[in-house]
Amino acid sequence: MLISKFCPRTPTRIKDLFLLLSSLLILYLLHRPTPPTPSLLQLPTSPPTGPTPPTSLHHLLFSIASSSRSLPSRSPFLRLWHSPNTTRTYLFLDQPTVPNPHPDPTLPPTLVSSPTSSFPYSFPRGSRSAVRIARIVKESVSRLDTSGVRWFVFGDDDTVFFTDNLVRTLSKYDHEEWYYIGSGSEGYEPNVNNSFGMAFGGGGFAISASLARVLAGVLDSCLMRYSHLYGSDARVFSCLAELGVELTREPGFHQVDARGDIFGMLSAHPLSPLLSLHHVDHVDPIFPNMTRTNALGHLFKAVNVDPGRVLQQTVCYDRSNSLTVSVAWGYAIQVFEGNYYLPDLLRKQRTFSPWRRNKDILSKLYMFDTSEYVSDPCKRPVVFFLKSAVSRSKHVYTDYSRRVVGNCSRTRAVNDLKQIRVFSQKLDLDVGEVKVLRRQCCDILPSFRKSMVINIRQCGVDELVSMQT
Repeated sequence: MLISKFCPRTPTRIKDLFLLLSSLLILYLLHRPTPPTPSLLQLPTSPPTGPTPPTSLHHLLFSIASSSRSLPSRSPFLRLWHSPNTTRTYLFLDQPTVPNPHPDPTLPPTLVSSPTSSFPYSFPRGSRSAVRIARIVKESVSRLDTSGVRWFVFGDDDTVFFTDNLVRTLSKYDHEEWYYIGSGSEGYEPNVNNSFGMAFGGGGFAISASLARVLAGVLDSCLMRYSHLYGSDARVFSCLAELGVELTREPGFHQVDARGDIFGMLSAHPLSPLLSLHHVDHVDPIFPNMTRTNALGHLFKAVNVDPGRVLQQTVCYDRSNSLTVSVAWGYAIQVFEGNYYLPDLLRKQRTFSPWRRNKDILSKLYMFDTSEYVSDPCKRPVVFFLKSAVSRSKHVYTDYSRRVVGNCSRTRAVNDLKQIRVFSQKLDLDVGEVKVLRRQCCDILPSFRKSMVINIRQCGVDELVSMQT
């Protein structure tokens, strides 16, 4: 009877006990202090990092395709832009040059390219050196000291680079992103035969370091597939296309697929900074009465003073004498009699001839607007070529001397004019200004009869470049 009397009450007491313990546990969990999250405790403390320093010349590595045969004659072009103390440049040769106990310290160091006999080349009448030159992209990454390199720049031994302008232009882009930067040919036909989306290697092109490392790893497999192509630049372009990368165009790279006098190209340069000139040993000297090398060296007198302004075209008007003046800074000034509209002066006069000497209509077409170059010298503008360039602090003045051609009848204002002086401030554009370029204005100042003085300045907000008749 006692057992039957107490047994029914045992489960209830046990249940109450569990409820009490559960309530106490919940109260404890709700009111206990929250411990630090373990993952936060394990995170390393990293020192604060400052802004990425701006791109400088040290961040560029130039890899130049050369050969034991071409290097002796093209060395003077290399010396124009390569500085042993500031420029990281390497020459890739097909074979060693003759041993010299005293290497020229003014030239870049040389490397002999690795053998390429295992790669096919099937383009008819072409040179399989295109395979070797294409592989310079790979060898630049794998064989050279690339510490601190943000951009790999490629060109030929007859490519003249304008390094300050190149640094400023590449600063617009993030080197940690994939960029392939260059320009096409000036001629329509070379683009048709190759690709309108390809950077022509002679004009030079730049590849960001992040992209170059990936490209180097896959390039050899691409070379096996593209044996049918002509040049090295076509092979690099094709492999980049397979990686899904398109060309970013910078019109300051110049392939110069033209012959003869390229005055018309240089005197109407686009607003983009001058980055390179190729085929400099296939065109006439850019200044009269000079050798090719001396003429380019003369241009560098202006380059060394104000590189960003070189070849920048500025147009102003002498309303009292009805003259139109087109300034290609650091190179030449053209004085036209009468009122010429600015858009007409932006066209390139056809002073040059096509790269291919044939009667094919395609070879005579160009990738820019052109205008006729009048055969009668007396109907052309009077041209003044650079004489000197001097810098004082941020102020620059350049002098230009008249080139006399023929015995022409001109107006008195033009006939008496012997020299022109141009005043300007150094064109030191920041990255934002390089991204959005605007042509500058100029004024013709009161001066003596035999000389003209021009001041170049920034245009007003709504200022128009016109005769304002």
